[in-house]
Amino acid sequence: MNESARKAMPMKVLPAVAAAALLLAGCTVGPAYVRPTVDAPAAFKEAGDWKPASPQDPATSDTWWTAFGDPVLNALQARVEVSNQNLRAAEAQYRQARALADGARASWFPTFNATAGATRSATAASTASAGSAPPANSFSLGATASWELDVWGRIARNVEAADLRVEASDADLAAARLSAHATLAQNYFQLRAADRQKFFLDAAVAAYERSLSLTQNRYAAGVAGKADVVQAESALRSARASALDASLSRSQYEHAIAVLVGEAPAGFAIASIDAPLPVASVPVTLPSTLLERRPDIAAAERRVAAANAAIGAAEAARFPVLGLSASAGFRRSDLADLITTPSRYWSLGPTLAATLFDAGAKKAAVGQAAATWEQAVATYRQTVLVAFQEVEDNLAAARLLEEAIVEQTAAVAAAAEAETIATNQYRAGTVSYLNVVTAQATHLAARRSVNDLLARRLLAAVLLAKNAGGGVGR
Repeated sequence: MNESARKAMPMKVLPAVAAAALLLAGCTVGPAYVRPTVDAPAAFKEAGDWKPASPQDPATSDTWWTAFGDPVLNALQARVEVSNQNLRAAEAQYRQARALADGARASWFPTFNATAGATRSATAASTASAGSAPPANSFSLGATASWELDVWGRIARNVEAADLRVEASDADLAAARLSAHATLAQNYFQLRAADRQKFFLDAAVAAYERSLSLTQNRYAAGVAGKADVVQAESALRSARASALDASLSRSQYEHAIAVLVGEAPAGFAIASIDAPLPVASVPVTLPSTLLERRPDIAAAERRVAAANAAIGAAEAARFPVLGLSASAGFRRSDLADLITTPSRYWSLGPTLAATLFDAGAKKAAVGQAAATWEQAVATYRQTVLVAFQEVEDNLAAARLLEEAIVEQTAAVAAAAEAETIATNQYRAGTVSYLNVVTAQATHLAARRSVNDLLARRLLAAVLLAKNAGGGVGR
């Protein structure tokens, strides 16, 4: 073959390879993705007469906690975005997924490598009389290129799966952010509930101290027995112990909040306040809206799609791999003459690689990918079911706790009146001090119970916001 024919050969090979790639480009294998079906109800069973949510409701926004109207909570939530370490970890995982997707996308393009070498070698003579051949130098400078043609869509499927995992990781990040904000709101309101509890108990301690002083005076005057003094002292010390327990709970909630905002508990403090717990509106979303809003559902669905693409990649790996490779450079024994026309070389041509026998390894890989898809589908459907359960649970809690608060508030008023009557009767000498102690304990327990119900109702509103993907309400 003459020189001109050899030079023309690459021009003939390239169109043939390109034509073959175009003809087979539509041969992407693997199943088409269809989102798994879920049996979503038309409405929530526990929705009752809660009003439907609208885009204008503060509780349905990405900053749903502002609906509670607490500036201290708002300031703490802003710090979560900046300093929460769980969010930093989730963001790093998202960047890892992005990098993996970029790596998969790089397979679309040719790979280029440069080489350079210098060797000195010698070979033994073919006969004993010829002696040893003198050492010889060899210098080389070249470049190679390789490119896999995605005939069966293996690369396309890998890129698709990687991009879908990025979307899933993005949803994971949103879920981590929502969880951090909800956990902070829960701890904050429990801290405020502990503040109220401490206020009630401090007031009870002051009242019990007055009662103890009264019984001691009556005992000194001979109109009360020693048992009355002992009962009054017991009630006082029990109230003091409960107040210390409330302080412990408050400290622990404060420490938890410090960690959520990325600060050591030793240098963090939230001032105590004596204020009623806030009440947030809670508009109810539809189940279909829930499927669109919840990031954990979105992440599970994207993983189903990624698993579906992985099946295609595994199936495509069973077919031959068509590639194109090229190399060019210079090779010479004298370094001074290395980069010259006589020293140059080149090669160009297609390659076809096929596995003839692998004992079923690639078939097993397809089976594994299919099983992974089935697992992802089951996980997605379970995530949806759990989401419906969580919303139903907290809708029921919000409704029933609100009714319980009305009843318990009436009980507080009745207990306060009973305590007043018992105290007056004791001062008049018509009843024993046991009546006073019982009335005081009942009144304090009723007040603490109301505070507990208000806190639980508030936590239910927070959980509804979290369960609905960042907004709910009444």
